Amino acid sequence: MRVILLGPPGAGKGTQGRMLSSLAQVPEVASGDLLRAAVREKTALGREVADILARGDLVGDDTVVKLIEDRLNEPDAVGGFILDGFPRSLPQAELLDAMLTRRGIRIDRALAVMVPDAEIVKRISGRRTCRNCQTMYNVVLDPPRQAGVCEKCGGELYQREDDSEETVQHRLDVYNANTKPLLEYYSRAGILSQIDGMGTPADVEKRMVAALDGLVPK
Repeated sequence: MRVILLGPPGAGKGTQGRMLSSLAQVPEVASGDLLRAAVREKTALGREVADILARGDLVGDDTVVKLIEDRLNEPDAVGGFILDGFPRSLPQAELLDAMLTRRGIRIDRALAVMVPDAEIVKRISGRRTCRNCQTMYNVVLDPPRQAGVCEKCGGELYQREDDSEETVQHRLDVYNANTKPLLEYYSRAGILSQIDGMGTPADVEKRMVAALDGLVPK
């Protein structure tokens, strides 16, 4: 199974990607996670992209494509993968198509998780992340039992720079300008399904699995 997850930041792609990964036994490849890991580890790439991520802007196409290609070369991705957060623009989609064509494979389905902008701002600006284990909470929707403290490891919870309300709005503007056109791109290719992203994660999961039409167990 080779699937792309589309949708604005905060639409729940990460949650659904992990669910699909578990069901289909293929890795979830999240470009944002790969980039943030590089920043945390202070790699050369991490130093290069740290300011870009903090502003909520898009990292250069060549950089992201190389990062994704390296990840897809790992053994666990041979039988399939779920791409979360990539591609984010038409040029990236075209580069992805070219990369996959060289490998003799193609994308089976593009799933677009649709959530209103006002809900996105509420979801993301309320997010808090553990500095130690990276577990995520939401002070409005899913608060920890003790404010500012991770329930899993006791680590400090903080708001990432790219989760501030001002940056979230900028990220939505970037999404609408650069990533939303991918809906038409994959619709023309005949592989797009639009998924209502409102409701509980379990509600959205049922819609995702139904849209995949036999690619994963129901």
